[in-house]
Amino acid sequence: MDAIAVFLDRDGTICKDVHYTKDERQFELLPKVAEAIKLLNKAGLKVIVVTNQSGIARGFFTEEDLQRIHKRMLNELLKKGAKIDAIYYCPHHPNDNCNCRKPKTGMLRRAAKDFDLDLKRCFMIGDRKVDVETGRNAGCISILISNSDTEPDASLYADYVANDLHEAANFIIRKIGCARRADAYF
Repeated sequence: MDAIAVFLDRDGTICKDVHYTKDERQFELLPKVAEAIKLLNKAGLKVIVVTNQSGIARGFFTEEDLQRIHKRMLNELLKKGAKIDAIYYCPHHPNDNCNCRKPKTGMLRRAAKDFDLDLKRCFMIGDRKVDVETGRNAGCISILISNSDTEPDASLYADYVANDLHEAANFIIRKIGCARRADAYF
C-alpha cells in the first residue's frame, strides 16, 4: 500500500509567520505543533513540509540561511519527540512561473515520487488560501488553519477548517481510523 503523507506549510502553520524569516533566531514554534506532529508520527504518516521561500530569489536571505532555519526547526521538534520526514521548498520569485511554487503542485508531486505516495490519500495543511489550493490541485484533502491572518474566503476552498495544527492532526487521525476500520479509503 502506498504511504500516506501530511504536507505542512511552514510559516503560520508550524512556526510564527515572520515576514521573510531570514535568521534562525526568528524561528518560533507555535503552541501544540510538536504534539500534533507526534500524533501524526505515531499514526505512521509521513510528515512533509512544503514551503514557498521567495525571499531567496528576492535576495533577502540565502539558501544557507534557510538551511539553518530548517535545522533549528528540526532540532526543536526532535527535542519534543516529533519528526519531519522531509522538507521541500520553492526558492523562486512568484514571477518565475516555476512548477514548484504553491499553488502549483511540483513540491507535492516530487514528494509523491520520493516517498511512493498516492496524493489522493494525503492531506495538505496550511494557514493560507494558497496552501488549500495546492492541496486541492494535487487531489489531497485540504485543511485550513484559521488564524487572524487567514484570508476571509480561504475557508471556502478547504475540506476542513481547524483552529490549530493539533486540531487538524486529530481530524486526520479520526478520518484515517474510520477509513481503516471500514477497510476502504475515502
